[in-house]
Amino acid sequence: MSNTRIERDSMGELLVPADALYGAQTQRAVNNFPISHQRMPAPFIRALILAKAAAAKANVDLKQISESQGKAIVDAAQGLLEGDFMQHFPVDIFQTGSGTSSNMNANEVIATLASRLLGEPVNPNDHVNCGQSSNDIIPTTIHVSAALVLHEQTLPALLHLVEVIERKAVEVHPFIKTGRTHLMDAMPVRMSQVLEGWAQQLKANIAHLQGLLPSLQALAQGGTAVGTGVNAHLEFATRFSQQLSSLTQVRFTPGKNLFALIGSQDTAVAVSGQLKAIAVSLMKIANDLRWMNSGPLAGLGEIELEGLQPGSSIMPGKVNPVIPEATAMVAAQVIGNDSVITVAGQSGNFELNVMLPIIAQNLLSSLELLANSSRLLADKAIASFKVNEPKLKEALARNPILVTALNPIIGYQKAAEIAKKAYQQGRPVIDVALEHTDLPRSQLEVLLDPEKLTAGGV
Repeated sequence: MSNTRIERDSMGELLVPADALYGAQTQRAVNNFPISHQRMPAPFIRALILAKAAAAKANVDLKQISESQGKAIVDAAQGLLEGDFMQHFPVDIFQTGSGTSSNMNANEVIATLASRLLGEPVNPNDHVNCGQSSNDIIPTTIHVSAALVLHEQTLPALLHLVEVIERKAVEVHPFIKTGRTHLMDAMPVRMSQVLEGWAQQLKANIAHLQGLLPSLQALAQGGTAVGTGVNAHLEFATRFSQQLSSLTQVRFTPGKNLFALIGSQDTAVAVSGQLKAIAVSLMKIANDLRWMNSGPLAGLGEIELEGLQPGSSIMPGKVNPVIPEATAMVAAQVIGNDSVITVAGQSGNFELNVMLPIIAQNLLSSLELLANSSRLLADKAIASFKVNEPKLKEALARNPILVTALNPIIGYQKAAEIAKKAYQQGRPVIDVALEHTDLPRSQLEVLLDPEKLTAGGV
């Protein structure tokens, strides 16, 4: 029994695996693009299948296809989503810049399944792709897939991270540590103030990201080939968005200008830019954790991160800050993804951007990486670290920068002399100040109290 069958398209005959649900155009793409051996991301394919179901429902409403054809297409799409659908989508990320190969892959697979359900032919182009072009369905799918991952994964993960940080800030509020600027000793801060700073960074980034959702949820669908809407019903864009909103429980709307949404990917570039900003924040938080955890003897040793695994194949007992390290690598990757999207976003040549698949891949990669790493950072690093209070107190007692509090009384120059002597002699600043000023110890203890130097203990 042959393991192939013959399929035909407008370019002629082609051998396709006998058990494949896809047809000739998908097979041509498989043959033409053996480049990365990476398929389009699963969230993208999921969104594309949902878009095909929404299109079928809209086309039935508008009497562009029969009710039985529409039902078969919707049922086929639903069946795919309930199973291991990725096995039917073999097209490489690096393919035609419009994503036509992925669009036809979906059309062919759904048409095969719909034909079986209906008992008569359902055509990939005439029925499944009715009212659509790759040039509007792929930009639409980029927006839909990114919006769904944002709503379902990334935003909940970032909000969870903020919640964990704020909860930990309350827990560590009593602890005061040496602040650092330029990695050098500075005025004291509360541990809670450090964490509240992290939380505010993330809150601002979340607000900016949420502000982009209306643009991301505005769709190119209905523009077809170049934005004019040729071959699509005049009400198709509106009906499509309504049906997709019903299927996903996320409110999608037709774009105000379909030429812009097909010819450019500015919204994807903007979202990616905001994801890069989040990556920068996570890099800062991860590195703060690594520095505070460093040592434990020869480093700062201010906190102890949860020990998760042996840190060395040769040095027994070594434990490394693996979650912050992994988070920092995620941040680096997201920054790199943004560079790719920035270059790809410039490839809007006249009426179509021709780097759509790589925009989809990198945008979804960034969204999922940030979601997963944020939860790990929250639960396996921030929630569980312990404060080394003796180390904090030891460093504070020897911190000559506390003398800054004496500036209004003895002047900057005199304070600098005291600080230098304290450094040189390795003595507490209060002892040196007692010898070089007329201030009594009781007053110095009040002036140099680290708690009072952290904004009155607030």
